[in-house]
Amino acid sequence: MSELFAQSIDARTRYCAVYGYPVKHSASPAMQNAGLAVLGLNWRYVAFEVHPDNLRAALNGAKVMGFVGLNLTVPHKVLAVDMVDCLDSSARAWGAVNTVVFEGRSKDGAWRPLREFTELPRELRSCGFNTDAEAITRAIEEDLQVQLRGAKVLLLGAGGAGRTAALRLAAEQVSELCLVNRTMAKAAAVAEEIRTRHPGVKLTIGYPGGSVELLVNATSLGLKPEDPSPLDQNLFPVHRAGAVYDMIYRPAETPLLKSARAAGCRTANGIGMLLYQGAKALELWTGQPAPVSAMRQALEKNVYAA
Repeated sequence: MSELFAQSIDARTRYCAVYGYPVKHSASPAMQNAGLAVLGLNWRYVAFEVHPDNLRAALNGAKVMGFVGLNLTVPHKVLAVDMVDCLDSSARAWGAVNTVVFEGRSKDGAWRPLREFTELPRELRSCGFNTDAEAITRAIEEDLQVQLRGAKVLLLGAGGAGRTAALRLAAEQVSELCLVNRTMAKAAAVAEEIRTRHPGVKLTIGYPGGSVELLVNATSLGLKPEDPSPLDQNLFPVHRAGAVYDMIYRPAETPLLKSARAAGCRTANGIGMLLYQGAKALELWTGQPAPVSAMRQALEKNVYAA
């Protein structure tokens, strides 16, 4: 990190972080520190492994220590909805928090981002945002050239990331969304929510017959070498998907993506999603446009050179 910053850490350095469990795979520090360096800020972005049982305490700890903001990754995004002090409309819409902005109450009584304060105010609060949803569809469309409107999509996973992806895909007016999850009840709950909010989308619980334009893995299966595949190819051979998107970006090619590429599918990993959600988070914290090109370069170097 030292080559990024002309100024070393001092008593005025401000901090952002990512919380996850696990978190050692995260490329967010490389990406976000590259962005902070380009912006010329005396800030640093670090990663902390936080067990879900300790998430509330860790959120409060970052708040009272004057952190500017946080990112949250697996498995914290849904848990944090009930732990932050307020929710932005994005977090309410998608039911998950992946970005936290810490705010202080100014002398005029207004809540303002901590970047606007030189001294830590006495009254503090955490505000939850969701920058994942827009990033998911932007990355899929850019990386795979898939037209989501009218597409038939198979989505693996109905947890925090899966639920957000399902709702966002439905909002993009896919023609049919097939939901597969280890716990059927969770998939059914997401399907019912989509039926209420987007009644024009056809929903299937379980693997579809025939082919799909897009298969999306929103589970964490693939992060570890010993993980089983998230896709049961006895029920749905991967060649029946025109394109396959895996939200995992490390390893850069999961076994699912490797098998999809071998079957002739277009493939992409989660780097694009990570980039766009991270760029939006940086803009929320700093109030400045994110240097996306520098962030992408640092991200790709970190992931593909590993």
